[in-house]
Amino acid sequence: MVSRAISRRTISRRTLLAGATAVVSAAVATDVVAAGGALAAPRTYRPTWDSVNRHPAAPEWFRDAKFGIYFHWGAFSVPAYDSEWYPRNMYVPDDKANKHHTATYGSPTEWPYHNFIDGADDLAGNRTQFAPKLKSAGGNFDPDEWVQLFVDAGARFAGPVAEHHDGYSMWDSQVNEWNSVKKGPGLDLLRLFTDAIRARKLKLLVAMHHAYNYTGYFEHAPAQSDPSLQKLYGQLGPEQENQLWYDKLKEVVDRARPDILWQDWRLDHVDETQRLNFLAYYYNQAAKWGKEVVATYKDGLNSHGAVFDYERGGPADLTAPYWLTDDSISNSSWCYTEGIGYYTLAQMLHSFIDRVSKNGNMLLNIAPKADGTIPQGQRDLLLGIGDYLKRFGESIYGTRAWTAYGEGPTKMGGGSFTRPTAGTAQDIRFTRNKAGTVLYATILGRPGGALTLRTLRSDRIDLGSLSSVQLLGSTAGEYIDLPAPAQSTAGLKVTLPSVMPFDAPAYVLKFRFSGRIPTLRPLAGALVFKDARYSGDSAVLALGDHTAEQLTLAGIPPRTLSSLKLAPGYRIVGYTGDDLTGTSWTFTADRADLRRTGADNRIASLKVTFDPSVFLRITNVTNGLALDGGGVVPGGSDLVQRTWDGDADLQWHAVELGNGYHRLENRTNGMVADGWGATGDGATVRQQEWNGTTHQQWLITHRGDGRYSIANRTTGLVLDGGGNVSSGSVTKQWTWGNSTNLLWTFTVV
Repeated sequence: MVSRAISRRTISRRTLLAGATAVVSAAVATDVVAAGGALAAPRTYRPTWDSVNRHPAAPEWFRDAKFGIYFHWGAFSVPAYDSEWYPRNMYVPDDKANKHHTATYGSPTEWPYHNFIDGADDLAGNRTQFAPKLKSAGGNFDPDEWVQLFVDAGARFAGPVAEHHDGYSMWDSQVNEWNSVKKGPGLDLLRLFTDAIRARKLKLLVAMHHAYNYTGYFEHAPAQSDPSLQKLYGQLGPEQENQLWYDKLKEVVDRARPDILWQDWRLDHVDETQRLNFLAYYYNQAAKWGKEVVATYKDGLNSHGAVFDYERGGPADLTAPYWLTDDSISNSSWCYTEGIGYYTLAQMLHSFIDRVSKNGNMLLNIAPKADGTIPQGQRDLLLGIGDYLKRFGESIYGTRAWTAYGEGPTKMGGGSFTRPTAGTAQDIRFTRNKAGTVLYATILGRPGGALTLRTLRSDRIDLGSLSSVQLLGSTAGEYIDLPAPAQSTAGLKVTLPSVMPFDAPAYVLKFRFSGRIPTLRPLAGALVFKDARYSGDSAVLALGDHTAEQLTLAGIPPRTLSSLKLAPGYRIVGYTGDDLTGTSWTFTADRADLRRTGADNRIASLKVTFDPSVFLRITNVTNGLALDGGGVVPGGSDLVQRTWDGDADLQWHAVELGNGYHRLENRTNGMVADGWGATGDGATVRQQEWNGTTHQQWLITHRGDGRYSIANRTTGLVLDGGGNVSSGSVTKQWTWGNSTNLLWTFTVV
């Protein structure tokens, strides 16, 4: 179904992790990322990186599942104050948790954290202990009800935090007497959840946070003399602690046989030998079970055999290899606290859709009360997500990321610790079916009348094979046929009902094609393919170097590249060697078949650069002003910004220097941008004749959506537009942060 317009044409701890990014900056646009061209998995894994790195990191079931739920619930839930870091903060002098604890329970030295486990009276005489009772025993805790809620929420995997930083194990541990069977409720909580989750055919996730227990969590707690308390508070010697870390994981693997073993930070502080012992043991046991399993990490492992996890965030653009985020229903605490607040359904759901469109899964945390009650506000949020997935799940479950993740004014992600954000009717997120014949466009708001999808404009994609456009209806399997859309250089104009016939937190368009979805030209970087004529497995590659290892993680193993498409103003230099060495080829235009160049199936590594022969407009994202050389000016003149008028003063070459850095050379005066060796935020940028010093070298880093930071090699500071300044303002340097003042676009003149 195409209109005439178409038929005419046939991608504290918070500070430490805030800048975390995935291993490579490529975006997978195909269906075989898990294998990624890696060597076949061994029959038996050995505790070496070469061996465990051959484990398929993200099996197909995991990439199909998209959504999981877990929960922070334990002895730290009892005070219901501050956050799940209460056990740490109660010992920190003058911390609000310390003051609350002293006023409610007494001095932490006399009323220690383990009283919440063993049980003790507070200052008012109330018995205080983590001791939830099953409903069958007269309490409020029912694991079967919890899991049914997860099913109703649309989760495909779920599970408990089996041990948090506090050292308290939620299973009948033989290596840690501080566990939920011997102390507290007298229940094997991990077993109860394992049975309930498996009974409802969900995949089991078990979360372990215990690496931080002995690497900093209890650093303010008093030294213990009792060996058992030393174990709880992470005060055993390094060898014992590292062995205990491994032994706990081994117990969890043997008892629960988890499909996903999720781990929190500080793995990089665990002895490397024990990390490798764990991975080899888990993967070998999974092979005996006949299961494909997932290990996740935030540090200490790598994306060859495990899945990287962004805490409370995600990338700004499509990113490979396949990744995960863990987020929470609350921005104030991961465990239940009195007065806890919740994100809105739109914030949580739209962020979830955004993450799926960028090649990721979401693991959502809830915060039950200590007695096992799940507050109604959390239930409502989960059921809202579940209602959406029941109706529109075909655009989420089992889908894959497309060449572009979406469009619109609302930017989400950009690293760890970025807030969930609600979108608008102008924000679109794309997914596709595995076969690559259906494209879904999810509208993050309530549209009405005509909608123009700018990504689908005629100079980027040929929609001659588009056969139908439908709006997913109010119930699963219901479709509303839409009039034939019209394509132009402005985009694809889709006519929607002037008043939407049903209410939903997001709306989904379904584009069917008579064959595979046509190839979309990237706006930045390059799109590379395994097969000729832009077919087969593909990946979007950002500006920068891509070694054989990185190409493998992106889904294009060495010597498999057969065709490529370039964004305007970019080029590819391909090499026969794994690390940008050997025979090379340079491409400044699309190549439908590399056999004609002799490079077919010979490129093992490559770099994506700006074409040094083209002139570029370099525009600040915040103020829209362009870098201005100012004409023929003396060396040392300030680099300013000016309203774009096409003048040569505002045009630049970006020349890659062979070391990952660029020089920015003005068209009029031939001088280059110079950081001048200045230090401190606010230092000016000047122009000077090229002399090859590091003052004049700039690291250009893609930050998603065709936006870049430009960092000086000497100062380490990035170009700063200064906000909404007037034309003619000086360009400065600033420490990298999340402000759009520090982001720039490159446009071919």
